[in-house]
Amino acid sequence: MLRRWTARAAAFVLVAAAFVAGGSATTAGAKSKVPGLQFLGQAIVPTGTTFAGTTVGGLSSITYDAKRGVYYAISDDQVGVRFYTLRIDVSDGSLASGDVQLTAVTTFKGADGQPFAPQTVDPEGLVLTKAGTLVATSEGFPNRFIDPWLREFSLQGSQLRALNVPAPFLPNATGTRGVRLNLGFESAGVPPNGRFLFSATEGALVQDGPAAGIATRSPARLLRYNLQTGKLDRQWLYWTEPIAEPPVPPTNFAVNGIVEVLPLNNEHLLTMERSFSVGAPDTGNTIKLFSVKVTGATNVNGADSLAGRLDSIRPVQKTLLLDLDTLGIPLDNVEGMTLGPKLPDGRQSLVLVSDNNFAAAQFTQFLLFAIPKK
Repeated sequence: MLRRWTARAAAFVLVAAAFVAGGSATTAGAKSKVPGLQFLGQAIVPTGTTFAGTTVGGLSSITYDAKRGVYYAISDDQVGVRFYTLRIDVSDGSLASGDVQLTAVTTFKGADGQPFAPQTVDPEGLVLTKAGTLVATSEGFPNRFIDPWLREFSLQGSQLRALNVPAPFLPNATGTRGVRLNLGFESAGVPPNGRFLFSATEGALVQDGPAAGIATRSPARLLRYNLQTGKLDRQWLYWTEPIAEPPVPPTNFAVNGIVEVLPLNNEHLLTMERSFSVGAPDTGNTIKLFSVKVTGATNVNGADSLAGRLDSIRPVQKTLLLDLDTLGIPLDNVEGMTLGPKLPDGRQSLVLVSDNNFAAAQFTQFLLFAIPKK
């Protein structure tokens, strides 16, 4: 177990270094090569697909269970909070339609042992821990004073414990504190040693600063929990990118924020930022992967507000690894990212998935990449 986790971490550190050295990406057909990563194809699950009495969609986070050879993907459905178990066949070193198979669906249950009531949970992040449990996140509903949360569950969906979410993240009655609507805990990741849980607010807390704009970044918070104690032990300032494209017309909705974190170790992560603008060319989605280091960043744990201090706080270090626009394919609302199994040639696989918002014009998209061998 320890050897497998260590090898996976080393592979990610290697690909991050290759990206930093390689510069921008290029496109070369169905198996486009990019610095550090090779794109090996995609599989599309059409919107409206059903499984075991549920509509498949809203897959906002994905995690791989190497012991069982399956993936778990959480559905961003506020009615029937659940996750799917999937098999993704990459045995030929590629990904295409038909390679994704759903094998089970599991309902999450609260501390009372009952399924969550409709419209009380906004499920987003999901990660498998080294102990074989799942940690899921909910963005909450600030407009209805339903708090965001991070909770641990069994593989059967039973809640095991709730991690403490400090007061600065909780919405108040005046709307001057806490996570913004749909900009809360979108992500979850566990490093190879299994000691910590990482998550992030998708954008700034209300009291910290503005959400991302067309020309402005947002001061989000990156969090680290100690999984042994359940305590939040670190927080760092993470500046998101601005919104990638103006909406059309300019009054339409647009957003950018952190939608996934993938820790390589206790100090180094990959993050995914997703920008979406209604009416923008193509699908309006811009997906970027970053290498992030927290080494030397200011620990702001315990701070109620970062406003007025942002210039004096040292943020995490970010380096752009890949803009998925360079793949030259239509992109849906890609929000999930995980390591998969080794490919036939020995390279490590990386799998991404999209949240189709259960919208007829969108689709559930799985993307496969190979990480180069050392």
